[in-house]
Amino acid sequence: MNIFKRARIRYILRRHAIEYGLWSEVTEKLAILQGLTAVEKAHLRELTTLFLHEKKFFGAQELQLTDAMCLIIAAQACLPVLGLGLGCLSGWTGIIVYPGAFRINRDERDAAGVVHHQEQALIGESWSRGPLILSWDDVERDLQVKQAGRNVVIHEIAHKLDMLNGPADGFPPLHHGMAVTGWSISLGAAYESLVQRVEHHHRVCINPYAATSPAEFFAVISEYFFSAPEILHTHYADIYQQLKLYYRQNPLLRSHSI
Repeated sequence: MNIFKRARIRYILRRHAIEYGLWSEVTEKLAILQGLTAVEKAHLRELTTLFLHEKKFFGAQELQLTDAMCLIIAAQACLPVLGLGLGCLSGWTGIIVYPGAFRINRDERDAAGVVHHQEQALIGESWSRGPLILSWDDVERDLQVKQAGRNVVIHEIAHKLDMLNGPADGFPPLHHGMAVTGWSISLGAAYESLVQRVEHHHRVCINPYAATSPAEFFAVISEYFFSAPEILHTHYADIYQQLKLYYRQNPLLRSHSI
């Protein structure tokens, strides 16, 4: 990092510092942040400050966003990049927040080339260079209880990370030293097994939505990694190790320290 960039970051952190009382109030509400060390919390606060400075929040359907609401979203968005750096979330600026689930219309072409018009209700969506779109009802639902494998902000941020090297396919850019074969074998085998179990209506240990596609599998297991690491480690130990290497974090230690 050059001297000018460091100076700019120091200026932003000093000029746009998050008010301590608001930071304490919000972080105490977020169960997913409990167990972070003092050093991790301090680093997360810096990342969140920079994130809030760089991104623009918009309330849809007349939703009035408060500073606390934006901070709740920003802090959770920065948790996955605590060990990666905020540069992973560059290249886009907009965050659109709906009061609740929002409906989209899109045309999709099937394998035979036939175009089907679909209308869907979503709680989150993201594009590589486009905005992050969230349902506030669902963000708020994730606040106080680390619901097993559920966190809409982390889910959509995982998609953003996945798309850093192209279309979302469950294969984000891996770090130096991470074996591509290890990632492919661990996640690929688990995904195929999950698809088979869901298709045969067998009981599964994670959200069956993960069987939708490799991209959704990566996003869902990322939710579990941060919000329910015990479940992921118990049922998918190999995947937990891969995510620990990728995110450069170990949430299982945090859950044991609470």
